[in-house]
Amino acid sequence: MASETDDLLRRLTGLQEDAEKAVAAADGSKSLEAVRVRFLGRKSELTSILRGLKDLSPEARGAVGKAGNLAKSGIEEAIRAKAVTFDRVGRVSGDDPTLPGIRPPRGHRHLIAATLDHLIDVFRGMGFSVARGPDVEDDYHNFEALNMPEDHPARDMQDTFFLAPRTLLRTHTSPVQIRVMESAPPPIRKVFPGRVYRRETPDATHSSEFHQLELLYVDRGVTMRDLKGALGYFARQVFGSETRVRFRPSYFPFVEPGAEVDISCFQCRGKGCRLCGNSGWIEILGAGMVHPSVFRHVGYDPDEVSGYAAGLGIERIAMLRHGVPDIRMFYENDLRFLTQF
Repeated sequence: MASETDDLLRRLTGLQEDAEKAVAAADGSKSLEAVRVRFLGRKSELTSILRGLKDLSPEARGAVGKAGNLAKSGIEEAIRAKAVTFDRVGRVSGDDPTLPGIRPPRGHRHLIAATLDHLIDVFRGMGFSVARGPDVEDDYHNFEALNMPEDHPARDMQDTFFLAPRTLLRTHTSPVQIRVMESAPPPIRKVFPGRVYRRETPDATHSSEFHQLELLYVDRGVTMRDLKGALGYFARQVFGSETRVRFRPSYFPFVEPGAEVDISCFQCRGKGCRLCGNSGWIEILGAGMVHPSVFRHVGYDPDEVSGYAAGLGIERIAMLRHGVPDIRMFYENDLRFLTQF
């Protein structure tokens, strides 16, 4: 029985050596597949030996079984290593320089970045330029200069990440408006994109970190009519030419009057559906005429100039346009989601 076991072990060693030589000699995918069938196929000698383990004694079965599995793994690894040297048409890579190359996979813009770029392009077409500012702000620019003094109740509307007394992660991009107006006289026509931070409990529609785009137009004689015209054009460019806009009175401390802005539902055309809550309208942003107190903080005379401001969430626009049900999907880095856009 010992001699039989030794014979099987020698056969397995020889099979592995022969297989590795055959793999090395393979000159293409077809010949490599023939090697695989010869040494690992159902009718191969190795498969026959492994199937005969049941007829061996327990001692021989353990030794031969272990050696057989090692031989099989070694042959499989040799075949895998050789396979990577072949291209898609079964020729050795580099043999024929006229063959087309294999293009590596390419990435693309994240949906949030692509949405932001599109919105900026829309406003650039209306004469707006882009201004950016720091993510870490001081209390004055983030709150006080925007008509929210220390004891103002509107501060409670924005749960804030404070880094130190009177230093914080900005809760909106509005501080950039203040910095721009402090540094230049009217006219000003700019958009302010960027990341903002609030102490929110994450859920399907809330995140502690998200993106905003705000716009500001200041000049002599700017009116609510100008604001309605700008936002109407924006809505039609982003959501379709049939889109209608509705203004509802609302309160924001840095504008007066202020409004919530709705668009007619682009899915049901105002008839009522699940997306719009059967109302026919979808809220997309807040806007209004710049408050005189804000102008005084930056040294503008509110009797001489007027202006409008508006702000929207980039994630909200992306969710509406592409039917994304949960804001967290943008940041989970799941390629199954990201490659759809």
